[in-house]
Amino acid sequence: MADRDSAPADFQIIVVASVARGVWRECVVTVPQGATVADALAASSQQGLTLWPGAACGVWGRVVGLDWVLRAGDRVEMYRPLTVDPKTARRQRFARQGVRATGLFSRQRPGGKAGY
Repeated sequence: MADRDSAPADFQIIVVASVARGVWRECVVTVPQGATVADALAASSQQGLTLWPGAACGVWGRVVGLDWVLRAGDRVEMYRPLTVDPKTARRQRFARQGVRATGLFSRQRPGGKAGY
């Protein structure tokens, strides 16, 4: 029977990066027990995944620092910086579409009351 206190086992991590709007690149890397997000990014760059200096990183959609310790099965994500503030983009869409074509109640039942 193997000793549980022997050398720690390596495990796999998925590293995903958004290279363009709606385009994601993914690679699977093997890291040792106690590896951090920075270690996983370094391993993924050796496999050809393009990294951006200063880019925000997360694990399963939660933004974390580069010193975050990973667990088996984690998914490390690199996020592109926003090119437009979401609030500004929404205001611009609303101005283009007008009041009638936007919002939750833009499609009403024929003969229905406003808001239903």
